[in-house]
Amino acid sequence: MVSRRNLVIGGVAVIIVVGVGATLAQNKHTSTNKKDFSVAMITDVGGVDDRSFNQSAWKGVTDWGKSHHLQKGKNGYDYFASKTNADFAPNFQQGVSANYDLLIGVGYATNDALVESAEKNKNTKYVLIDDQAKKPLKNVASMMFKQHEASYLAGVAAATKAQELGDKKVGFIGGMSSATIKAFQAGYIAGVKSVDPNITVDSQFIESFTDTAKSKTIADAMYTSGSHIIFQAAGPAGNAVFTSAKDIDTKLTDTDKQKAWVIGVDMDQKSQGAYKTKDDKASNLTLASAVKKIPSSVVKLANQAMKGHFPGGKTVTFGLNNGGVGLTTDNLDSKEKQAVQKAKAAVKAGDVTVPSKMK
Repeated sequence: MVSRRNLVIGGVAVIIVVGVGATLAQNKHTSTNKKDFSVAMITDVGGVDDRSFNQSAWKGVTDWGKSHHLQKGKNGYDYFASKTNADFAPNFQQGVSANYDLLIGVGYATNDALVESAEKNKNTKYVLIDDQAKKPLKNVASMMFKQHEASYLAGVAAATKAQELGDKKVGFIGGMSSATIKAFQAGYIAGVKSVDPNITVDSQFIESFTDTAKSKTIADAMYTSGSHIIFQAAGPAGNAVFTSAKDIDTKLTDTDKQKAWVIGVDMDQKSQGAYKTKDDKASNLTLASAVKKIPSSVVKLANQAMKGHFPGGKTVTFGLNNGGVGLTTDNLDSKEKQAVQKAKAAVKAGDVTVPSKMK
């Protein structure tokens, strides 16, 4: 292993490469100007505090930085916010110009800009989250999640709750009708049908990850038509589904069977489901959340890159079997939890193969 030591002579830092088998812990620099390894994230649209995909990835970057006692900013960890898709390419260039060692692109929409930047900057490492790089480059690792497996568990929870309510319909609202979002849809529908083939899944797409107005319109209509449970996989636009549910639930008691429920996505969205009932009691309408363990996965790949074990040119996949995805169960009742646990065990054992595409 090659380590770097900064020797300061006459106020000028001279970097000497020394071939020693030092560990990373031994390779800490005492100078405040020392740059060990740095990571920057290029967000998808929606902002780093979108309470969804960007925020989850940023937590991973932050967790990694803090674990190595680094500061936010140059030579540590940071992010470049993308307001539109046109910002991806210049944001990657900003990361390169600032000499970040690892640049992380959040979401499939960043694929083209990431690959283009990686081809021009062979010494910079790149991670693409939730999509496979369009070209197999040695300085690019793709991070994929079996979101259809987490969605399957969400479908099991939704259908079990629907049975308890006497419902024959549940809802699904997707952002863009892309392969990634359709994988959520496919897994969810399979989970619902595994519990009750007669339950209908009302599936609709916003065709946007930011159009909250359209998202709320769709959700309002679904709840009105009798779907008391909606699984949203729509990024920031999905926040409007919570708004729609709260508009209904704040006028009801907590035990009213007309209560609207939301299943969250990517990260635990229980906090978004907090509200007060009509009798001013604290309650929650997030039934569960189909989560991708993005923070821990980002930490893992960043550490591999830092230690010289970067899986360049490869796709690293996280699913139920390696703890990369899952379903939060805090708000499920005992029957719903048992159904989810049984389904999870079946998937992990290989007894159930969850579809990732719609038929």
